[in-house]
Amino acid sequence: MAKSIHEMSSWNASVQTSRPPDDEWQSTRAVGAATQIMGDQEAYLGNAPRDIGRHLGNGQWELFVVCDANEALQQQFEHLAPEFIAIHDVGAASSRRLLGGVASALGANVQRLTIRRQGHGVALATLEFVELQVGAGKPAVRLYTTETDADTQVREALARVLLAHSRLGVVMVGDLPPHAMSSALAPLREMLNRPGWHNRQLLMLPLSTSGTLAGLATQLGAGTGITVRTTPHVARPADAWTFISGAWNRLGESAASTIAALPEFKPRPRPAPTTGAPTVAAAPNVVPLPMQPMPEVPKAGPRLANTAETPVAHFVRQCGEIKGMVSCCVFEASTQKTIAHAGARPGPAALASQGASLFAAMLDAAKALGLGHAPPDAALTLAAHHIVLRALPHRPGLVLHAVLDRNVANVTLVQRQLQRLEELLEPPIA
Repeated sequence: MAKSIHEMSSWNASVQTSRPPDDEWQSTRAVGAATQIMGDQEAYLGNAPRDIGRHLGNGQWELFVVCDANEALQQQFEHLAPEFIAIHDVGAASSRRLLGGVASALGANVQRLTIRRQGHGVALATLEFVELQVGAGKPAVRLYTTETDADTQVREALARVLLAHSRLGVVMVGDLPPHAMSSALAPLREMLNRPGWHNRQLLMLPLSTSGTLAGLATQLGAGTGITVRTTPHVARPADAWTFISGAWNRLGESAASTIAALPEFKPRPRPAPTTGAPTVAAAPNVVPLPMQPMPEVPKAGPRLANTAETPVAHFVRQCGEIKGMVSCCVFEASTQKTIAHAGARPGPAALASQGASLFAAMLDAAKALGLGHAPPDAALTLAAHHIVLRALPHRPGLVLHAVLDRNVANVTLVQRQLQRLEELLEPPIA
């Protein structure tokens, strides 16, 4: 069961959506309910004229298309012109956690819009969102995450469409080293400078205490006509919602704007104990306080090492701190299972998949040329990046796949640093 946004003490809280109770069907057995005559099928299904997709019930929506998923979604946005919020992750995976917390605060589930191919029913992509009711007679405001279930190319295209047509774009930036943050923001910078970008409000939420993001955010919006604001450090999902709702409500203060204020979620009261123990009466006239950003906790000293961290995870974390490192992961060559990851994009799944393909191709080439069966150690140079692919010593079947910024990293020096870090990987105890 998902935790409410106020019960999440960090971004590592549960992201699972609430499961309906097993006896939910019993509510349909009410006796004496009056029969209602619906005017048409759309009224029966509860579809508003401005909804994107057809509501199937239980938080499920479908949209059948004859073109690509991103093109179809763009056509829907241009035709219906809905006002919504899009949350995008850069070097983080927090937007889905935020959606789960907001849904729990509403007592609802995260809803899913599945885009399917017309005539075949094949799912092209699945988007997740939460509907925020902003007042009687007013259309609900959808809160989308750009972390969609689709292949990499479609997911990136959908993220651009969602951000480009949102009334407020929210970018959650993870704990990245300064040299990697600029590279991680490069795809977003490219989005902003492409034609067809309608969004004029971006809110940057740093999930780390580093002050690097503020300067990069200023450069991001320079010359684009887009207002880019950076909030203080966001430590909890409740803090993130405070900044998001505040930014949205400020948009509604303009006389020319018709958007409605977002609801302010307050922690739910704890249920009274059901045991026979005596209870203490609640104090009268107690009003829950509105959410406020938590003050930054002062650092008391050097951070203690994570004693539960595995040697491979520690190795990857050290690799992520190498100058010029953009993203790296260790994966199993046979199953493409990610063991540990550090950095921004490409993400761990893409690194594992493409790394396994490259690794297998080099092994096959070596065998075909009669050059032996030893695991390859490769360094490839692309237009703007270096790719390093090498098997880990003392860890049979595990491979490191690293992507580095060519303008920053020296690939020869990086290989030497990797060799020194590999000394951390002692042979496992038999």
